[in-house]
Order: sequence, then structure tokens, then C-alpha cells
Amino acid sequence: MKNFTLILFGLFTSICLGQQIVTGTVTDPSGAPIPFVNIVEKGSAKGTTTDIDGKYTIAVDSGATLVFSYVGYETLEIQVGDQGTIDVTLQEGEALSTIIVVGSRSPKRTATDTPVAIDIIDMQDIITKSGKIEINELLQYTAPSFNANKQSGSDGADHIDPATLRGLGPDQTLVLINGKRRHSSSLINIFGTRGRGNSGTDLNAIPASAIKRIEVLRDGAAAQYGSDAIAGVINIVLKDNVNKISGSVSYGAYNTNAKGDFPDGTPNTDGNRLDTDNDGNRIGDDQNFDGGSVKVTANYGVEIGEGGYANFTTEYLSKNKTLRPGFDFRRGFGEAAIDGFNFFANAAIPVSKKTEIYAFGGRNYRDTDAFAFTRNGGERVVTAIFPNGFTPRITSNIIDNSISAGVRTETENGWKIDVNNTWGKNNFHYFIQGTLNASLQESSPTDFDAGGHSLSQNTTSLDFSKYYPNILKGLNFAFGSEYRTENFTIFAGEEGSYATYDVNGLPIIDPATQTQPVDPDSGELRPGGSQGFPGYSPANEVDRSRSNFSLYADAELDITDSFLVGGAARFENYSDFGSTINGKLAFRIKATEDINIRGSVSTGFRAPSLAQIYYNLRFTDFQGGVATETLLSPNNSPVTASFGIESLEEETAINAAVGATASIGNFTATIDGYFINVKDRIVLTGTFAAPQIPNVNEAQFFANGVDTETVGLDIILSWKGNYDFGNLSATLAGNINNMYIKEVKNGALDEGTFFGEREKAFLLASAPDSKFSLNTNYSTEKFNAGIGLTRFSEIILIDFVDTEDVYDAKITADLNLGYKLTENLKLTVGGNNIFNEYPDQQNDGETEAGGYWDAVQMGFSGAYYYARLDFNF
Repeated sequence: MKNFTLILFGLFTSICLGQQIVTGTVTDPSGAPIPFVNIVEKGSAKGTTTDIDGKYTIAVDSGATLVFSYVGYETLEIQVGDQGTIDVTLQEGEALSTIIVVGSRSPKRTATDTPVAIDIIDMQDIITKSGKIEINELLQYTAPSFNANKQSGSDGADHIDPATLRGLGPDQTLVLINGKRRHSSSLINIFGTRGRGNSGTDLNAIPASAIKRIEVLRDGAAAQYGSDAIAGVINIVLKDNVNKISGSVSYGAYNTNAKGDFPDGTPNTDGNRLDTDNDGNRIGDDQNFDGGSVKVTANYGVEIGEGGYANFTTEYLSKNKTLRPGFDFRRGFGEAAIDGFNFFANAAIPVSKKTEIYAFGGRNYRDTDAFAFTRNGGERVVTAIFPNGFTPRITSNIIDNSISAGVRTETENGWKIDVNNTWGKNNFHYFIQGTLNASLQESSPTDFDAGGHSLSQNTTSLDFSKYYPNILKGLNFAFGSEYRTENFTIFAGEEGSYATYDVNGLPIIDPATQTQPVDPDSGELRPGGSQGFPGYSPANEVDRSRSNFSLYADAELDITDSFLVGGAARFENYSDFGSTINGKLAFRIKATEDINIRGSVSTGFRAPSLAQIYYNLRFTDFQGGVATETLLSPNNSPVTASFGIESLEEETAINAAVGATASIGNFTATIDGYFINVKDRIVLTGTFAAPQIPNVNEAQFFANGVDTETVGLDIILSWKGNYDFGNLSATLAGNINNMYIKEVKNGALDEGTFFGEREKAFLLASAPDSKFSLNTNYSTEKFNAGIGLTRFSEIILIDFVDTEDVYDAKITADLNLGYKLTENLKLTVGGNNIFNEYPDQQNDGETEAGGYWDAVQMGFSGAYYYARLDFNF
């Protein structure tokens, strides 16, 4: 009845205003529907987009012309006349000139025509066919050379997931939003199996429901985009649709039946599950499912003027902890809990036909909660507070704010000009709960403000580009400049989070005259600071800034219809370490109408981050269940220099790639081989004995520690077909990645201490040697089904007793089933890792995370089952 009323209202309005209703379906050459195609009435602000099934409805004036456009397809104009139904087939061809395609500044280039490898990932298509709730998860199973998974027992890395491209560091991939540089996280990873010694961009701070598509440039791009682009570039393009509200409500949970052979009484098996609702080592109820996740999203856009828009997204996520079998010293082994809220906006306001003001940005807030290592007894436990010991909780408030604004215009002679300013800040604030300061004994609080860190970045850019269609077969020339400032801070927590107190409850200032409390049973001194994570003290505080100025130029020339060459050069000057110049050359040859050959060679660099230079902390490191006090000394410290560690310099790189693309009927293929040589990679060293430093057993440093060489291959094969019984598609995406450590730059220091076999294994395990995913989908007008198989190759780590922990190759399976309940509602149910696969069990209790698995391959939480309701009005 409601739909009938809407139709009557639409018809009545159309008659009164001299308009007509046009409906139809947009498909590709194989007959498969294309969702989210832009449809506008030429010369007006009226427009719409196709739904997930490629269908659309629009009211137009008589005599109107409709313009159909979508990235990667030729734009099509059709006169309406007296037609009430217009079905359209879009042909693959040129990308829209208004669409940013990372890796090429030419408006005449499609993803398959570029001289370098680019993945274009339609986020809405993926989101509606997957139960994965964060961007890192979505990309892990979509982009062949992208790898990320959850950490445990890794302090801050439990809260912000490190991610890598082609096995390089999280800070060697540059992230853009709408083509503008995104700020990094202030967190630097100290523990965990991925990203040690690196900072990265927190992709999960960007709401997936705000994203139109993600472009992954799998090629060195420092000459085009600057520092951090050694491994490649991820460009996130935000939604710009209008006059439609869409969103979803979903719930999912993990199967707690972990696969393995666990001794009776193993923590987090039946009868011995840590209580997540109370502090201390209390035992909770047995559960069949945990990690329950609720996610609610909404997106809406409004028209502004002729062709302008303002699009808004909100996203709420609440995820409980997961707990998996561990050892007595690691009762809280599992994934962190998250409560988060996201708001993002993307807007463009037309000033004239060739000028617009644009802005985008948002705010992400997350309240996270993860367990640290367990304190079962001894000098670190005050039995009057926690009679059975305790498992501290490292909680955090993480706030990401960003705003980008600028003006785009085109001059009369065809120059496109973009003036932009982008600001962003990540603030990471620790709060340690369910803990105590043992030196305060019975008077200790059980929660502390432990301080934190922040990183802010402001980038001002000026870009010029022009396309010359009459120079040979077309030349695109671009140049510009960028000025960037960065500020890194560490701020102290409350006194009790870092101080050691004497028997009178006063902070120890003079150890010669003040007496530190002693545990009556062990006779050991009671340590100070909050257990689980010691707070930052005033001695740790940092407030450091730097600036960067850069100039770039790039060009792409179609010498003939079949032969394209491109080149780029970039000059950068940093206020704190000097200048660098990098270049890039690329080509593409059309061997036939259906086959392209492409290749590139480039130099790259990455400046040491402010965090790598200035971060410092004294922390408790658990090595095989034994606590030891460790100092991470800043790179600019005399203490660091006294150990023979030199000042940090930039990382430098040489990238080379060659590949081929083919598009034959319903079948497409891209195959790209690559070589990446990185010198002076910044790593976190092993631990040095430090008896000369008071209250510290060991010391650790950031250093230009190794040279690496990576050789790999990316393969993407896809097919789709349209039949009477429905649409079928299949995609095989794979990455073969081999990294080699060519040299350890230990100088006169002992190599085994500076960067031994354990540290080497962590670096080499940044990505599996291979990852292959096969995704098949079937759809009809109302029903869709898909299954995905992903194979992760073997990974080998070295544990705390120098034993190899071998994780054999594993295959996981994902399943989704979707059904359109109405034109506006769709229900999807399914599961990720539906056969509950786990990495191989390790039994010696010496893993980095203190559980029976490290954070490798598909993670360690097992099967996840979900249901989601999507709405679209």
C-alpha cells in the first residue's frame, strides 16, 4: 500500500510539473548489473544512482537527456523522448575526468590502461556481501598483497591494527583520502608479529560505510606522492551520492570452540574462562560464542546547486572481547573490545560551471579494552587487593580528527588548479584498569591515567594539470608543491601510573635515603608504576615538530594509440634531516586491442617518523612468562649513543615492476611482477643488557638496521557471465611475496643482539610467502550467494627459547547468502572462516603473545557468524 501511494504521488507530481518518470536497469557488456552508476539529467541538478541490482528511477523534464557515468566505463548520453523505460549497457572505457584515479593524474586513463598496477575496489558491493566490519578485514580478503590481523598482548597494537602492503612496513604505504594525504597514527608498534618499530595510518578510523571505493596502487610512488609511498598508495574515495538514505544494522559473534589439544585447566577453556565483567583473576561462565559485535551505519546526501552535494555518514560499533586458550601468565589472550562512533562528511559546492569549493573530514572516537599479561603472585601482586592475582586491562581513548578543504577550478585555456589544506590529528590516551601500583601496597588505586601520545599533521598543497589532446596522441602534464608540518607529543599520566613509592607512600627521589617496599613472601622489591602498562612520566614527555617542503612534476604521453610513457620527479626537503630527489619512469604497450604490457622503475624514500626519533618508555616485557624491565631509549638520547646506535637516516628504495593486463570477452586478467630493494630500513633492535641503567634490565632502540629485497607477483583473474538462471562471477586474486634480508647493519655490535634470528623472523613474517583468494558469486533479481576461499602459506617465527614456531598453510572459507525482502530492505546471513580454522598450535608457552598462537595468517579467533539488514530509501 505504501509503495502504491508513492507511485501515485510521483505520477501526480510529474503531471503537474510537466515531468515524466523513467525507470530502467544498467548492466555491463556481460549483462551483470552495475550498482551505484551516476545518472543525471543533462543541464540540471537532477540525478540519482542505481541500486545494488543496477535499477534506477528518475523524474525528468520532457525532452531531457540522461547522462550515465561510472568509473572504468564510457559515459553514455541518451535522449529520453517518450520512453518510460530505458535499459542501458555501459561499455568499458575511459574513466570520468572528475574521478581521481591514484597513480595517474591523466583524466583519460582507466585502471587497466595505467602503466602501473591499480586495484579499484567497490566498497558497497563488498560490504553488502561480507560480514567483515572493519576496513583492514575487508582489504585483507580483497586486495592480494594487503595483510592485516588482530594482535594480542601487544599494548597499543591491540587497539590499532598494523597493516602492510607487499610485506613492507605499515609506514611504507601512503594513505590518501580523495587524493589528499591522510595523517598517521601516533602509535608506534613495539610488540606483536607485524609492524614492529613502525607507525602506520589507522584505516579502521575511517567508516567503511562512508567509502565509495578504494584504489590500491601497487607500485612505488614516492616520486609522485612523497615519503611513505615505497610499497604503494591506498586512496580512499568517499561517497558523493545524494537524495538517498542507506545503511545497515548487523550483529555477529565468534565461535569459542578453539581447535587444539589443550591440557585440563587451560585458561579460557571450559570451566576456566576469565571473567570479563570483573577485575582480578575471577572465573566467568562458559560461553559458546564471544566477541559479539553490533554495527549500525547510516549515509545520506543532499544536493547543493548544480552538481554539488553534501554527503554524511555515521557509524556505531560495539564489539566485545574474545578469549582464547593461553597460559597461566596470559589468561587474557584474545582480541580487544571496542566501542566506537564515527562521523564523516564529504561536500562540494559549485561556484560556477568550472569552479567548486570542496571539503571532507570527520571524527572517529574509540574506547578500547584489552587484557595485558597476568600477574599471578610475587612482588607485583598485593593480595589484599587481588587475592588470586590479576590480569590488568589496558584501555584507551583514541580520537582521530581530520578536515580537508580546497578550491578546484579550470581556466579558460584548460589548466586545472587545486588549492588544498588538510589537517589531521590522532590522540591516543591510555587508561590502565584492574591493576595496581605494587609499591603503594594496600593503599594502591586499581586504575590509572597513564598518559599517551598524539600526532598532528597539516598539509598545504597547490596542484596544476593540463591535458593536451593534440600533442601526439595526448599529453597530460602536472606539477605542484606541498608544505607539510608535523607535531609529535608524549604527555605524562598521573603520578601513581609511573612513580615508585617508599614505605611511607612518598615518591622515591633519593634511593639512598628512601626505602622501597619489599614483598614479604619473595623478599623482592615491589616495583612502581601501573602494572600492565607503566604510565608516561614527565621525563618521557616530548613535544617535537618538523616541516617538509616538496616540488613535483609528472607527465604521461600517448606517443601512439598503443604506446604510452610516463615520468615523474619530486624534490623534498625536511627541516630535520635534509633533502632528497626521486624519479619514476613507466610505460604501457597495447600488444593487441585486448592485451596491455606495462612496467615501471622508480626510486623512493621514507623519512624517519618523529615517533621513531623521539619515542621513549620504560616498560615490563614478558619473555616466556618472565617479567623483565626494559627501556626503549629515544634515538637522540646520549644513552642510545653510548650503546653505539647512530642517528636515524631516511630509508631509500628502488622499485621495478613489469606486468600484463588482458580483457577478452567476459574474462579479465592482470599479472604484475615486482622487485623492491630497501636500504637502511628502520627497525626495532633486539634487547641489550643494561645493568648500568637504574631499575632496568635491558635496553632497546630504533636503528637503520637492515637492507631488504622483496621479489613478488600479483595475479588477478576474473570472469563474469549472465544467464537465464542468474548472474555468475568468479575472481582469483593472489600474491606471491618473498622478502630477503640482504644485510644487517650492526656495525661493531653483536649481530645476534642487535638484530638476531628472532627479530629477523618477525620482519620476514610481515606477510605470508603467498596468499590466494577465490571468490565466486551467484545472483538473481532478489537472491545472491557467494563463497570465498583464502589460502595463507606457511609462516615461521622464532620464540623466546630460540625454537622455530611453524605455522603451516591454512585455508579459510567465507559464505554469504542475501535476499531482498522488499525494494528497500535486504537481509544477509553468513560466516567468515565458517569451518573454524586456526593456525597451528604451539605448546611451549614461549610465543610473543603468550597464547597458543601468534597473530599470523587468518588470526586466532576462529569462526564468525553474522546477520545484517541493509536498507535503502
